[in-house]
Amino acid sequence: MKKENTYAFEKLRVWQDSRAFVTRIYLLTKEFPKEESYGMIDQLRRAAISISSNIAEGSSRISSKDQSHFYQIAYSSLMEVLNQIIICLDLNYITEDDYNSFRSDIESLSYQINQLRKSSLSKLSQPSQPRSTQPSQPRSTKPF
Repeated sequence: MKKENTYAFEKLRVWQDSRAFVTRIYLLTKEFPKEESYGMIDQLRRAAISISSNIAEGSSRISSKDQSHFYQIAYSSLMEVLNQIIICLDLNYITEDDYNSFRSDIESLSYQINQLRKSSLSKLSQPSQPRSTQPSQPRSTKPF
């Protein structure tokens, strides 16, 4: 069997946690009323998938500014899920225990995404290394 490459985002704990979160959302929404198939179920699933997708996409970007942008979108999608979970509680689609459990997961993911974003932004604010003002040494013509 051929060994697969592991991409950088797959190593991120926040991506792994957000992927597990998507699975939980799918399992939860299986129990929703059928009339919500194209409403709340679709919205919740899409927003949850957007979290892990934007973390993956952000990690593939070269510039810190681009990375930060995608991590911000992931955070915004997480807040969308929180809003929808609150509404699901209001509509009695989920129990108080489900709500509290998802709220705990959201708080954890929120912290992780914010830390990831701060890390990418700190790369932006780091001063570049000053160049040496010493004259350059002549290059050797000898092969390596």
